[in-house]
Amino acid sequence: MSHQHNGSCGHESHDHDHDHDHDTTDLGPQDNLYIHIDRSNVVAFNTTGSGPEVIKPWHERLDESQSLESDADDQIIIRIPFTGSVRLRSLLLKTGPTDQTPSKVALYANETNLDFNDIADKAPTQEFDVAQGREVGEYALKTSKFSNVSSVTLFFPASQGADTTQIYYVGLLGHWTERKNNPIITVYETQANLADHPKIQGTDSTFSTPQM
Repeated sequence: MSHQHNGSCGHESHDHDHDHDHDTTDLGPQDNLYIHIDRSNVVAFNTTGSGPEVIKPWHERLDESQSLESDADDQIIIRIPFTGSVRLRSLLLKTGPTDQTPSKVALYANETNLDFNDIADKAPTQEFDVAQGREVGEYALKTSKFSNVSSVTLFFPASQGADTTQIYYVGLLGHWTERKNNPIITVYETQANLADHPKIQGTDSTFSTPQM
């Protein structure tokens, strides 16, 4: 499958190479991470919708019946968590039309609490200019910066002239692996709790002895 490539996408892959057996070539629908996005926990800020409606399966990527439109102004934040560890390779966007197209998109890897108050102080992991068009634009990501991602936050800072920004489709291409670190976290938490208990008991006895 070929995708519409915007002029400022900075593609590292070759558009003429459609050999999907190699993960360094351009990616197709079999690499779509839709089924690995935790859609129930996708959230959007300053929009008329909630967020998950623009996380669509591949065959609905051109559908314009559902979209997100900014509310109070032309800025939008979308947080997208994954069900495992992801190596991202491309961002897919269908936006607009015309001057409702965002001027830029900034991506933040593993930043789960960004809001409009602090996002301006954070350097994005990567950002792109967004070109107008009715097709899906593909933006090649630096995989070295998106190699172990549990969530990605998209920030659209402004429209291209309209009072509001509109997003029809957000897709992500890459490779998913099951998260392996849950048992390790459980072990560390257990050890930390056990270590805390003797300190608490010791402190109690130190203070209770003079009072008796």
